[in-house]
Amino acid sequence: MSDPRVRRVREEDVPAVVELVRELAEYERARDECHLTADQLRDALFRPEPALFGHVAEVDGRVVGMALWFLNFSTWRGTHGVYLEDLYVQPGRRGDGLGKALLRALARECVERGYARLEWSVLDWNSPAIGFYRSLGAVPMDEWTVFRLTDEALGLLADVAG
Repeated sequence: MSDPRVRRVREEDVPAVVELVRELAEYERARDECHLTADQLRDALFRPEPALFGHVAEVDGRVVGMALWFLNFSTWRGTHGVYLEDLYVQPGRRGDGLGKALLRALARECVERGYARLEWSVLDWNSPAIGFYRSLGAVPMDEWTVFRLTDEALGLLADVAG
């Protein structure tokens, strides 16, 4: 049975979700790297064919947690999966089962749509999150390293590859 505190994100939730993303960036010690605007998030979530999706956790009419995700594809499994970009519950609401409820909603998305995986990344130092994820049966993919191109390096490669 689904948790009544968790639902799909609605357009009126966008300002609250942007604030939660900023809180997450602060928690992850990277607030200066977070440049998300309400207009950007609204466009990503609610364009005619969105590539970003979201769920929120709501308590007493207030959004206190969120999960933002998009589809990926496993060539080995031959089907889509969900990549969880951000999961965040405000500190005062942690321990209430909202994080698990958000992940359960995403797991249901996967199962109902026939997707093979639910994946995400976690910072190595975030031991509370790692412990929580392990308690749910999630397995770290220790043999994989995430790589990223941004800013100047991304532009330089684009020039070379073009």
